[in-house]
Amino acid sequence: MKTIHPDIVIPPVGENPDSILEHIRKLKEEDVAWKEGKVWSLVYHADDIHDQLLKDASIELFTVNYLNPIAFKSLHRMEKEVVRMTTNMLHGDENSVGVMTTGGTESILLAMLCYRQRARKLYPHIIHPEVVTPTTIHPAFDKAAELFGMRLRKAPVDENEIAIPGALEKLINKNTILLVSSAPSYPHGAMDPIPIIGEMARRHRLPFHVDACIGGFMLPWVERLGYEMQPWDYRVDGVTSVSADIHKFGYGAKGASVLTYRSMDYLSYQFFITTDYPGGIYISPTLLGTRSGGPIAAAWAGMKHLGENGYLSIAKKLMDGTEKLRAGLSSIPGMIIVGKPVMNLVAYTTLNNHPDILVIADQLENKGWMVERQQHPDSIHLTILPTNVVVIDQYLLDLRQAVAYAIEHPEAAALGNAAFYGLMTRIPFRGMVEKSVKKIMETMYGPIEIKEETGDNIFPKAPVWMGPANRLLISWAKLKRIFLSKK
Repeated sequence: MKTIHPDIVIPPVGENPDSILEHIRKLKEEDVAWKEGKVWSLVYHADDIHDQLLKDASIELFTVNYLNPIAFKSLHRMEKEVVRMTTNMLHGDENSVGVMTTGGTESILLAMLCYRQRARKLYPHIIHPEVVTPTTIHPAFDKAAELFGMRLRKAPVDENEIAIPGALEKLINKNTILLVSSAPSYPHGAMDPIPIIGEMARRHRLPFHVDACIGGFMLPWVERLGYEMQPWDYRVDGVTSVSADIHKFGYGAKGASVLTYRSMDYLSYQFFITTDYPGGIYISPTLLGTRSGGPIAAAWAGMKHLGENGYLSIAKKLMDGTEKLRAGLSSIPGMIIVGKPVMNLVAYTTLNNHPDILVIADQLENKGWMVERQQHPDSIHLTILPTNVVVIDQYLLDLRQAVAYAIEHPEAAALGNAAFYGLMTRIPFRGMVEKSVKKIMETMYGPIEIKEETGDNIFPKAPVWMGPANRLLISWAKLKRIFLSKK
């Protein structure tokens, strides 16, 4: 029995701070155990000392509103120094500029908005602006295109999940206002050929944004460690902007990202200014008006604390762990690493999806691991973090057991999350997928529902019909492969 909870209201009398904090700690018991290394994403934790510094720095400017940089010169100085440290790391010059944002999504939204505004000013004849990207680009670009009235034209990638310059160039036309690529792409850690695309951008006189939200604060140190790395930042002449998240491998507090530009010639189009508001002239350099001072202070403190030696040390630890993990994956018969990852991102699957990688994912979840499932191809994604390095042996052991189970139980494709994710990735009608996911989101964000017998929140589960449907689609895919192999 479930019911809409009637008692969640602002309490008529304020509660005791200690009891509130105890309640928070109780709620946290439901969260995934990231400190035990069970999570391969989301939490970027250097160490406890560094985390305490981030908290202390954030508290120093906790109440400050960075809406007015003139009032809070401390934050303005910190932001400018974070931007300068970042652009120097990315091989910018004295003309390089940028802003701090709340995360990769805002950085991407702002870059897209900036280039749209630039096109409106310089090329007013372009009524329907288009942006050319590879299919592996982050979904935030799709969100930006929808919000700002732009169209993404996506080119296919090669067998290593890397952008194909020729395919990108074929999509350039009179409405194109921007080229975009990844350094690297999140799903597979694959580096797009930035130098070739940069030359293409110069040839077509187009700006070129490099999305390095995941790699911006990792790739420079991977290269310094001696790993072969093609230029991908401002060393490439055609690159006009780069986004990089501090709250990932910059080990800042959430949310903090940096959007950098080669010069003010580009950034100036990003500023929003209105002069007829009764409250006075309103100026906004980012999407937000009110901006929290805490993440800016924490980012500045974190970069100062780690220094180059700290970043290099963590990067070596992560890359050593990545090599160990990749070797372990390669030792499992039939296991394949997707693409050519250039840093501590790994996606893996099975040969011809046998056994079913999504059944393997279910088994790993049953053993307490948080699993990121991917599609095109079906695969499991891992971001190797400092908390993961010490549990790689255990992960590989559990993975081998999960593979053995999937081989012994082919019927498991119709059970558990494998059914849900399998149907979502295999169903040929993407509109049906969108409707199903939207229904789940409506349930998650609708009125709070409580199980009367347990008091637990009700989270949506996969409908029973998904299992048989998923099994049918698997059989259809196998028959199709057999048919094509005989032709």
